[in-house]
Amino acid sequence: ALLDLSGVHHVKGTWMDSTTLPCTYVPSEGFTQQTLIWRVEQDYNTRTIFRRDDSGDHVLLSQFRDRVSVPKHSPGDVSLLIENLEIPDSGHYTCQVTWRSKNNSLITKELTTTVKVIKVPATKPVIRAGELGLTVPAGARASLTCVASGSPPISYRWFRSAAGGKALLLSSQAELAWDSLQPSDAGEYYCEAENR
Repeated sequence: ALLDLSGVHHVKGTWMDSTTLPCTYVPSEGFTQQTLIWRVEQDYNTRTIFRRDDSGDHVLLSQFRDRVSVPKHSPGDVSLLIENLEIPDSGHYTCQVTWRSKNNSLITKELTTTVKVIKVPATKPVIRAGELGLTVPAGARASLTCVASGSPPISYRWFRSAAGGKALLLSSQAELAWDSLQPSDAGEYYCEAENR
């Protein structure tokens, strides 16, 4: 298995998330990587996204600028990281590596991965901190954590119920923490999760 590329045939990515398209080989003595090209085929149209050669790394498609990268210091790892996935990123991605051997002949191998970007329906937040009616000793440290699965990015807010049906905003983080609980902290708390 001299200079074979390994990877996967299918990758499912989540909208607004990141995904890595694996493409690796075992570096062999006497072979130097000359070029790495990542291409994408969408609607029967193939375009080059990324090229690495002697002159450096080049992102050739504006829709991927600042969103794609390839590891720099891991010999044999030419996987493509795509960040902030968009629905139009779905397509067939080909990793093509060309090596030069000691006797100056060139060897080229390629590997294609199909990427499907999916939207995940937002789901209601699940509050991990515990059952209703949590009893905690005074002076203790405590925290409530809000977790929601769904289409990223998700923002969180913690409220405390106040008199007259009002709510007091306490935190815009997923976690609400106390260093030392006081009797006055007793009450009803709830979390809100929001995405696009």
